[in-house]
Parts: sequence; structure tokens; C-alpha cells
Amino acid sequence: MRPTPTRSRSRRALLCAALLALTVQTAAAPALASRPGGPGGHGGRDCVRTERPLDGTARRILDITRKAKSDLRLKSVELRVTVDGREVLTDALGESMTGVPAEPDMHFRAGSVAFAHIGTALLRLVEEGRVDLDDTVEQWLPDVPEADRITLRMLAANTTGLHDYVTDPAFGAELEAHPFRQWTPAQLLAYPYRHSFWYEPGTSWSYSHANYLLLVAALEKITGTRIDRLVGEYVTGPLGMRNTRNGFTPDIPRPVLHAFTSDRGFYEESTFWNPSWTTAPGAVITTHVCDLATSARAIGSGELLSYRSYRTLLNPGTVGLGGGTARCPASICLKQTEAKHFGLGVIVVNGWVLQNPSFSGYAAIQAYLPSKRLAIAVSATKTPTTPDGNQAEAVARRIAAALAPDDPLAVS
Repeated sequence: MRPTPTRSRSRRALLCAALLALTVQTAAAPALASRPGGPGGHGGRDCVRTERPLDGTARRILDITRKAKSDLRLKSVELRVTVDGREVLTDALGESMTGVPAEPDMHFRAGSVAFAHIGTALLRLVEEGRVDLDDTVEQWLPDVPEADRITLRMLAANTTGLHDYVTDPAFGAELEAHPFRQWTPAQLLAYPYRHSFWYEPGTSWSYSHANYLLLVAALEKITGTRIDRLVGEYVTGPLGMRNTRNGFTPDIPRPVLHAFTSDRGFYEESTFWNPSWTTAPGAVITTHVCDLATSARAIGSGELLSYRSYRTLLNPGTVGLGGGTARCPASICLKQTEAKHFGLGVIVVNGWVLQNPSFSGYAAIQAYLPSKRLAIAVSATKTPTTPDGNQAEAVARRIAAALAPDDPLAVS
């Protein structure tokens, strides 16, 4: 569920796609997947490998993940699977760097997962009567083109018609040449503002990172609160996600899962490339796989929302929109169907609720299947021969096929 970028597929940052699946057991002898953090067990860490003997389901997931890591030639895979909030398996395979094993508590960039959190925070504000989804943005952002026609709902649901700077060749060339550049929202918005709208606001669908730059700016004006603090108040704080945080610099909290990529034509470390281009300041997040699983479950189940708001999260009016026209090709204005569509900061595919960031050598997915209360969280990093695409998503798809065969993870 994403437009095809003009640059390397692995830089399809934070865009849309996919899903997953549940049930299976195998009668294998129990095994241990533990590596305590020190003499005291966890050594103060809050995200560690499963320490109890693995049952048949957990062992099967681990075997699937090991094979996927080998098949996809991945440097590392971190995963956590829960059912009804209870751990099935937490593990990490491979290396962060040469000679440094990957661990579940290592932090990585989570990109568009922030959009799911922002969408939920927006709906909380609506529930409190502080704002309406169909408020137009000219009162807060008067300089935005078509500000008197663009609503908060359109920004959050990607129905404004604004171009996406990530797929603009001019932006791609600049980013490739200067991966450490610090970008401002004004510099990023200059790219879509050079183009006419793909369609009249609210009449179709197309993914654009510009929408969330503007949504964040509007929410900060509405509340008088910085977006990282707002999301902390409404989402990550109530969920106890202490390891999911914004960064205003390219630094990543330790311990760090290092990333590598061939985006620029040669294999190089990309861990500390500047992520300021990915979204608005205050929403550039890092996390670890346990927090990612918590996010998958809480966002996917609507735990923080009323039933009405949860239904809006899953479909804010996007179903039925999209489809190619003379002005907008089908590869950009993707058809939004009941089976596969964008919600309010989330992607809905075959009943799964997810987000799937992939950029600068990092790939991840958080996915939740409400019908089975199944959460799958995976992150992955690359070797020089890893195939293009979000390979964390590919790993999750295999796990899902074993656990929920009737609810496929249908990517793209």
C-alpha cells in the first residue's frame, strides 16, 4: 500500500502495506532462549529473551525466524509475539555490529510508528471536545495552500492531494548526497509546494509525508504542547512505553541496534544518518521490540480510545477513495478497499492493524490482529546481499502464516 518511489526501494520510509496470521503448535522438546543480562538475571533490563522453556508455538516461531533470517540474508532480526498481551516469544538473532550480538532491548528507528501514535492522540483530543476532525486548518496554518479546504481528518488520513517529498527525485538526490543534513519542516514542505495538488482535497487518497508535518504543526498550535509531550501524555506514557522516545538529534539511546545499507551504491553504516527528514521535529522516534509489541497491541485494539473513535481510526472515510485518474496515476492514488486501506495513521489489511517503517537501513513492523488478539513486532537490519524491501515485514509475514493462516499478511 504505497506509491513506488523513484529512488531506492529501501528508502520508502514510513509508507503503507501489509498483514499477518495465527495458530499452530508442534510437539518438540522444550528449549531455552534465554541470555540473562547479568548475575541478577535481567541485569535491570526490561526487554530480554524469553527465559522459560519454549513451548511448541514459541519454538515454531523461532525456527521460522531463523530460516527467514538465513533466506533473506539479514544481519539481525529482533522479534516479540504476544497473544492477549501475554508473551509467546521474545528473541534477537544475528549481530548489531561485527562481534556484537543483537539483543531485544537494543533501540532502533521506528519511523511511521509515530503516525499511529499521533492519530490516536488526535482522536483523544476529539473525544475531549478540543477539536473536530473536520475542522479546516486555516485557523492554525493560514499559509498552507488550500488551508480553508484541508481538514485535520484529511491530513491524518492522507487525503489532501499534496505531493510526497520522499518520492520527489530532487529531494531524493539531495538526501542521497547529504545523509547527515538537518532538515527543517519548511525545507521539506518546499518540495510538495512546488507541485499542483494531485486532486481536490478529500476526493482521493495518496501517501504524503507532508501531511504529517502539517498535522503535527496544527496539533502543536491547537494544544500549545510540543508533539513529543502530547504523544507522551496520551499514548506512550499511559502504555508505559519508556523506551519509545523522540530524538531531536541523530543520536539513538543505548544500547543501539546498528544499521547498514547499500542505498548509496555501496554497503555502509547508516545508524546515525540524520532522520530529520522523516517527519516533524518531536515525532522522530526510536524504540525497542518490546515497546513495539506494546504499541501494536494497544493501537491495534483501540485500548486508548472509545469504540466510536476506534472505528474512525480503522476507517476515517478512506475506503472507496483512490484509483488512477488523468492527474494521478494508480501507483500514487492507490485504490482504498475494505480489505486494504489507510486509516488514521495506521494501515488496515485483511483485518490486521499495522505500521511498517523502512528507511536508512532500518526496517520494522508492528501488526495486530484484533480477532485473535495477536501482536507481532519485528525489526531487521541488512547485510550487503539482503533483498530490497521491508524484510522485517517479510519475516512477520512468515510468522503470521503459521499463526493465523486464515488472515494473510498481504504486502503491496
